[in-house]
This record gives sequence, C-alpha cells and structure tokens, in this order.
Amino acid sequence: MSNTKLNILLEDILNNKINSYKNGKVANYIPALSKVKPDLAAAVMIDMSGESYKVGDWNYKYTIQSISKPLVLALAIMELGEEAVFKRVGVEPTGEEFNSINKLVGHPKPFNPMINAGAIAITSLIRENKSGNSFDIILKFFEKVFGNKDVEFDEEVYKSEKMTADRNRSLAYFLKDHRIISGDVEKSLDLYFKQCSFKVDTLDIARASAILANNGFDPINGNEVIPEKVASLVRSVMLTCGMYDRSGSFAIEVGIPAKSGVSGGILAPVKNRFGISVFGPSLDNSGNSVVGMNILRKLSKELSLHMI
Repeated sequence: MSNTKLNILLEDILNNKINSYKNGKVANYIPALSKVKPDLAAAVMIDMSGESYKVGDWNYKYTIQSISKPLVLALAIMELGEEAVFKRVGVEPTGEEFNSINKLVGHPKPFNPMINAGAIAITSLIRENKSGNSFDIILKFFEKVFGNKDVEFDEEVYKSEKMTADRNRSLAYFLKDHRIISGDVEKSLDLYFKQCSFKVDTLDIARASAILANNGFDPINGNEVIPEKVASLVRSVMLTCGMYDRSGSFAIEVGIPAKSGVSGGILAPVKNRFGISVFGPSLDNSGNSVVGMNILRKLSKELSLHMI
C-alpha cells in the first residue's frame, strides 16, 4: 500500500470510528482526568523506514498513565536483569480489573507487570536500584523512546493521582508486607505516580511503539534503544496482559500486542511492520479507549496485522 493510500485509510478509519466515543466515558476517579473533552481522537503509525502517518488530534498532550508500564518494565530488565524482575512479578493474565487486589490474596506475587500491583513492584525495583536518581532514570529513558528531549511533567495530574490513591496504597502495603517490595512504600508510590504523570502526545507513543516493533531499534534514527530480547519479551507480555480484563478477547479479535492507559492512549507495536498509537479519552468498562479499540480492530482487518 502506498503512503498516500495508507494516510487516506487511516483518516477514513478515524472519521468512521470517532463517534463511538459516545459508548464510553472519560475517567473521573482521578479528578484531573475528568476535564478532558471526550470526543478527542487521534491515530499515528510509524513504519519500519521511519515514515509517519498522523491523523486527528495527534499533537494533543495527555498523561501517559499505564502506557508507562511496558516501558518501565523494559527499563527495569535493562537495569537489573530478567531474574531480578521476574522474581518479584509474574507474566500470567489475571482476568481482573487493573487495580484489583483479589488475586494477591493467597498469591501475593503480582500476576503480571501490566496491572497496578505488578507495575508498582517494578517501579519499586527502579527506586531500590542505587545507580542514580530514579526519577531522572525514568525521564531520560522516556526521552529516548519518545525521541523527545522536552518531555513534560504534569504536576496537577500527579497531585490528583496521589490524592486519590487509596487502592494503590493498599496494594503497595500488601506487597511490602509480603516482601515483594522493600524500602519506603510511600517513596515507591510517589515514583509510580510521577511515572504515570509525564505528558505525551500520540506521536510520542507511536515512536516508542515503533521501537518495540523494530526489535528495539528506533526506525527514525537507527539507534538501538532496547535490546532485541527485551523488546520481544515486552511485546509478549503486552499481548497476553496489556488490555486488562479484555486482554484475551483483544488478542483474539485484533491480534496485536497493546497497552492502554486511562487517559485514553493505546500503544500497539506490530513486529517488523508498524509502531501504532491511538488516542481517545472516552473509555469502556475495562478502562480501554473506545475509539482507540475500534480503530485498532479496523486497522488489523484492513492491513492484516493479526499475528495469528
């Protein structure tokens, strides 16, 4: 398919799916997120030659939220190694909501790094590592994967998350009690809230997605950002666990590794083909973007992106 035809296809899909935002609602349990217009929508694709295709509100800035989880997982493995990371966190899907505590009871090791309990455990590993300031380590890594030296931090969202974090705080102290995380729980939580509060646009996330799709190499500048084995591992975990309790049905319907966030973004790398990112703040009952899910379904069908 030519570049022009791909741009036209992407725009047609966005225009056809944008009104599906009415079938969801913007996240309101974090007050700062409830202010976003529900009908915003965007899609960006970057191919393996570095060519980008952008439609909709692609330069609108939103906080990264749970899309940070696969990226920080990659960082933790790079910093500490697989053994240290997966000693604390598993790789199995849960079938539960992203902030559920149910599966920790009787099995305190978090099932995977894509749910909140697992992500908090991973972030605590970054904080416990003594190689430098943990906030700066995450920021510098984000700057690399987004190809953006001006990544901003949203203080309002950070404070809003911290103020409404009773469930996450419960998860973290449960993990501390079972020695899954160590050290100061509040400092680990603080880093986790900050990690989720960096501002990105859909092009930033597509760049990170393209790196994961391109076996860890940035297709725009040719630099290796993530080791190939780590990129493969992260894609695998995203395929089975990245869309919360919709992960199984999404893998069957769409067949693309993906990770969603409650601000409405989705990161979706298609190995050796495209880095895809979609955005729409109106969410379904599982916390996934309604518009974004519909765009990915259609793209998968039209471009034969399904992995199976």
